[in-house]
Amino acid sequence: MMITAAFWKAAAERAVRTFAQSTLAVLGAGSFGLLDAPWEAALSTGGLAAVLALLTAVATSGGTEGPGLTESVATSRTPRLPKSI
Repeated sequence: MMITAAFWKAAAERAVRTFAQSTLAVLGAGSFGLLDAPWEAALSTGGLAAVLALLTAVATSGGTEGPGLTESVATSRTPRLPKSI
C-alpha cells in the first residue's frame, strides 16, 4: 500500500540509488577531471531518473506492499529473511 511508511522508505531508497547510479553513469561516460566534468548535466539526469523511479513506485503500488510489481517491504510483522547462498 502506498500509504505506509515502509513503502515510502523503500521508494526513497530506490530513488536515491537511481539518482546515484545515473549521475555516475553520466560522469563516467567520458574521461573528465573534477573541474571539467559536466556536473549540471549529470545532476539533471540523476534528478530526472530519481523522479521517474518515484513515479514508477507509485504507479506499480497497486498490488503489493513494496514499490515494485513483485516486491514486498519488510515490516515488524513480516521481517525480511536472509537470502540463501
